[in-house]
Amino acid sequence: MTFETILIANRGEIACRVIRTARALGYRTVAVFSDADAQAPHVRQADAAVHIGASPAAESYLNAVAIIEAAGRSGAQAIHPGYGFLSENATFAQACLDAGLVFIGPPPEAIRAMGDKAQAKRRMHDAGVPCAPGYLGEAQDDATLRAEALKLGFPLLVKAVAGGGGRGMRLVRAEGELDEAIAGARREARSAFRDDALMLERLIEHGRHIEIQVFADTQGHVIHLGERDCSAQRRRQKVIEESPSPVVSPTLREAMGRDAVAAARAVGYVGAGTVEFMLDQAGRHFFLEMNTRLQVEHPVTECVTGLDLVEWQLRVAAGEPLPMAQEQLAMRGHAIEVRLYAEDPYAGFAPQTGTVRHWRPESALQPGVRIDHGIAEGGTVSPFYDAMVAKLIAHGRDRDDAIRRLRAALATAPLLGLRNNARYLRDLLDHPTFRRAETTTAWLDAAQAQGDALYAAPTPGDEDWCLAAAAFALRAGTPQRPDSVAAYDLALACGEQRMAMRVRPGAGGRVQVGLAGASHAIRLIEAGEASLRYEWQGVQSSAVARWYGDELHFARDAHGFVFAEPSALPRAAAARDPRRALAPVAGVVAKVAVSEGEAVEAGQPLACIEAMKMEMWVSAGAAGRVVRVAASEGRQVAAGAVLVELELD
Repeated sequence: MTFETILIANRGEIACRVIRTARALGYRTVAVFSDADAQAPHVRQADAAVHIGASPAAESYLNAVAIIEAAGRSGAQAIHPGYGFLSENATFAQACLDAGLVFIGPPPEAIRAMGDKAQAKRRMHDAGVPCAPGYLGEAQDDATLRAEALKLGFPLLVKAVAGGGGRGMRLVRAEGELDEAIAGARREARSAFRDDALMLERLIEHGRHIEIQVFADTQGHVIHLGERDCSAQRRRQKVIEESPSPVVSPTLREAMGRDAVAAARAVGYVGAGTVEFMLDQAGRHFFLEMNTRLQVEHPVTECVTGLDLVEWQLRVAAGEPLPMAQEQLAMRGHAIEVRLYAEDPYAGFAPQTGTVRHWRPESALQPGVRIDHGIAEGGTVSPFYDAMVAKLIAHGRDRDDAIRRLRAALATAPLLGLRNNARYLRDLLDHPTFRRAETTTAWLDAAQAQGDALYAAPTPGDEDWCLAAAAFALRAGTPQRPDSVAAYDLALACGEQRMAMRVRPGAGGRVQVGLAGASHAIRLIEAGEASLRYEWQGVQSSAVARWYGDELHFARDAHGFVFAEPSALPRAAAARDPRRALAPVAGVVAKVAVSEGEAVEAGQPLACIEAMKMEMWVSAGAAGRVVRVAASEGRQVAAGAVLVELELD
């Protein structure tokens, strides 16, 4: 099991993360990349890189043959799968072994045993691990699933048997939602896992998602490394993870750890794995599933234990025993991780693509702060992969200490150029429910439905408008208008907001700004390449701000604002044309729900776009008749592409 060169069969932040530890241990690293990732950071950071296909994941990062061939061409003797893509594919793991490569992960048999969620639960029953009630049968017709669902009662979860990461999962609260949930879960499971088998599970309401990190070696040793609380979720996708859980006592930790170790032993596990449980309001835990790979949220465990889990993976894969016994485990402090997504939380979490205009995470790297990422300034976030672009982690003396450090890091290292959830995360960390550690897996979705202030889009304040006005007035350090013009009108736009101001530039960077009937004095002290230093109401401050063409991109409390002078020409398409249904983002057409000649009602679903692991339905803006279906299922479309054309009633 000796190896000197490791190929990382992944991309983005996890590829960079594995490269970092592998290099520290003296291993040579090989990256793989698709067309879309030709200039990605993980490609530049590796010792060698091999192109494996076109941009869609199915033609590159899910192409097992191309990856194994890349290992052969580059001289790699081992493959690290990261997470996602082929990391939990038993066939791929076996193909690596058959090719004489070391697969840095569990045996194919263990992946297969836990990858089939229904089979895994049967094994857990046999091993004495508590499980929630559900349907695990082989009969997969809709009638059987419907009948079993009615036996279980509502609410329940429809889950992909081969699923993971929240894919292929639907929550059903009433019988009327069941048919669409089954169809949607099947469609997503088929797309993500090429397996549309489903299972049913009774929902544990108001529960917490607690997972246990386990590790096993080839000598038969299995230990756990404590828990992570992943209860802050949106649509079953984790948003925040922390360790230790604020609700897990030492006694409960011991019991859950014991069951997690039993789960790993039941399938002959080797390497890093995570056993996920739901904790009900009575403090009882129930097995959910086992992720047979390194988790996205592994850094919080590393922070509180002081261990490098990727190093452990490499040492176990090389045949070494675990470096410590269970009784040697010590957890110190509190760690929290947030996932930075290229999505707009104030527009239904719509995925965002585009150019990274500003991203300098090193500016936030204070003691106790860690940022794992795989993007760079000037790079592009494409629609082909997951929307997560970075993880920010803070380790503190206690939970409040970690929250404070993490909120500061989010504000200090803003991402500009495309909308993202940084401000949402910063506000979420300070939300009373999170502060009181009262989060459940249903909380964020309920808060959104109830119109919680978390989901109110930030708007510029007077200070922001005045700073933008001063920056426009003094761009390049001199007034843009002739000296004879002492004051002039300046109109600026930020998103859908427009503001008319009266601007009077003065000496020494001073600008008087008339705004909403009030006069404000602001002084621009220094304009750097990516910053503005200014004085407002007697207080000097600095802000991240960058010019791109005629736009000023500016960050306030982790949120990016874009200021520009509105065009004097009429804006094209001032109102949405209901005759044309357009793709909201670039992605793949997952479903076309209408045909030409069909009559449709206002609000009726027309087509579904899948991008960045999210399905978005496009609905009719008015009643009418379909005159053209421009989209076809399985095809890639650009943002704004015409999907369906209507003739209105």
